[in-house]
Amino acid sequence: MIDPVDAKIASLNDWRGALLTRIRRLLKDAVPGVVEEVKWRKPSNPLGVPTWSHAGIICTGESYKDKVKLTFPKGSALSDPHGLFNASMTGVRRALDIREDDELNETALQDLVREAAAMNAATVRR
Repeated sequence: MIDPVDAKIASLNDWRGALLTRIRRLLKDAVPGVVEEVKWRKPSNPLGVPTWSHAGIICTGESYKDKVKLTFPKGSALSDPHGLFNASMTGVRRALDIREDDELNETALQDLVREAAAMNAATVRR
């Protein structure tokens, strides 16, 4: 049986699939043991949304025609010193919209992912 995240990435046979593959590697390197799954399957998106968790959701990786959107459900509580967040700037969540020609600061993304995972773990320990 094919991994559901693999299936989602394979369905994006363009720059978005390559970017999600790169992001996936960065997440796994940043948070060893990160849980990877697909959520929110529906008729309009039968392959769902890749989701990475560690004691709670770290982020999701949605694909659109013109971007890949990484959404951090608790993003407003993260420091984001490199200013990666550029979307969904109201409420609790924050997102990073990455377009085809955008540069991705891998180190900053991994720092953000580690902070989100640590925040989730701290919340669970209380």
